[in-house]
Amino acid sequence: MADSYYGNIMNVETTGASLGVARAERLNYGGVQASETIAAKDLSNMEKYKTTIKRVSERTGMDGAVIAGIISRESHAGTILDNGWGDHGNAFGLMQVDKRWHKPDGAWDSEAHITQGANVLHDMIDGVAKKFPQWTKEQQLKGGISAYNAGLRNVQTYDGMDKGTTGNDYANDVAARAQFFKKHGY
Repeated sequence: MADSYYGNIMNVETTGASLGVARAERLNYGGVQASETIAAKDLSNMEKYKTTIKRVSERTGMDGAVIAGIISRESHAGTILDNGWGDHGNAFGLMQVDKRWHKPDGAWDSEAHITQGANVLHDMIDGVAKKFPQWTKEQQLKGGISAYNAGLRNVQTYDGMDKGTTGNDYANDVAARAQFFKKHGY
């Protein structure tokens, strides 16, 4: 599924990971190259979830590469979670659904959980589309990715959508990682 209702992730403009996020990953460079390096490190662990991600993608219409990009950014394909939990016990599962805003669904690495995360993302993209109907589908997709992390209220301008997200680069980093995963069959 190249183009979808949500646009084509391969056409989303991205600057990739900030230097700060890259340094936390022990890289001395940022940008798309850093995002790709990080995603490549997560690729073998992500493979365990590929079939499930593809099923969720088919059912929800959410690009599997975008789901994988969020899973990479949020949990490094589950490798940094403590019994499924992250963010000081506030976020659950591969996609780190925040328990303060949503009741976690399913086991931390289950299809139900990934479906819930995809549906939260879907709601964020739709919210951005309503807020900015003049934006292209790709801009709305990127805005929805930003809102997945920091909420709809945080997305106020296209160029400034990552201000206030974790690392101030969330949508740019996830988009670059998603483009990497798209090239690897997601």
